[in-house]
Amino acid sequence: MDFAEIIEDKTFDEERALYGIKNVLVKNCRFDGPADGESAMKESSSLTVEGCFMNLRYPFWHVTDADILETTLTQNCRAALWYDSNIRIRNCTLGGIKALRECNGVSLLNCTVSSPEFVWKCRNVTVKDTTITESEYPFFEVEAADITGLKLKGKYSFQYGSNIQIRNSELDTKDAFWHTKNVTVRDSVIKSEYLGWYSENLTLENCRIIGTQPFCYCKNLVLKNCTMEECDLSFERSSVRAEVKGKIDSVKNVLSGKIKADEIGEIIMEDDIVNPSLSVIEVRK
Repeated sequence: MDFAEIIEDKTFDEERALYGIKNVLVKNCRFDGPADGESAMKESSSLTVEGCFMNLRYPFWHVTDADILETTLTQNCRAALWYDSNIRIRNCTLGGIKALRECNGVSLLNCTVSSPEFVWKCRNVTVKDTTITESEYPFFEVEAADITGLKLKGKYSFQYGSNIQIRNSELDTKDAFWHTKNVTVRDSVIKSEYLGWYSENLTLENCRIIGTQPFCYCKNLVLKNCTMEECDLSFERSSVRAEVKGKIDSVKNVLSGKIKADEIGEIIMEDDIVNPSLSVIEVRK
């Protein structure tokens, strides 16, 4: 790519140091220093940032068409990417609270993230081979996301998200997928207390599910060829179609549908709460 300007091996700490730059390569630069300036590249476009060190707040607000490569955003680099469009982030380390918010067209490839409130209210998101080591409420209200090879450690993930596809991932996250719509997870491990409550059209296929009281108050929940471990009081007040390999510890007050498993430790159906005739619970053994 031909750049109008290359800015290389420099240090910036002033307010809006590179405000509004266009068609520029920023390479091996540091955004740090005593002036403690904010919003370094706000309102920029057609931007490539490579091998940089970002230690100041709000560097990429209202940015359009940017590649961010091999760059470190420290814990001090809070609220780094807001209101952006067409942003590609590769081989980066992202720290700082609220790293991405209200962006459209974001891809993350081979990144490491430690950021509370990560990827809020973003649309058209692609994530591949990325590790989130710590986050609370990641992917809140995300819309249209395609995620592969994600390793996530956090709490309250994907709440109020919609139209999400997840594959080959490892999710260790309390209260995941609450109030989501149209989410499909395949070939993944999900460790989560209170998984999927109040979701609509949540489908899990070839997944290993671990944790207490999953799938309560769900609409049109589907499990295909999944295993469930330490899953007690499952499916309360849910409409569900589930085919489970192995044992479910207990099933409680299913609203409607069919559950099929090799073994169920306890079935609790309270006639004054649900109508048992609306559900079929089948044990293979």
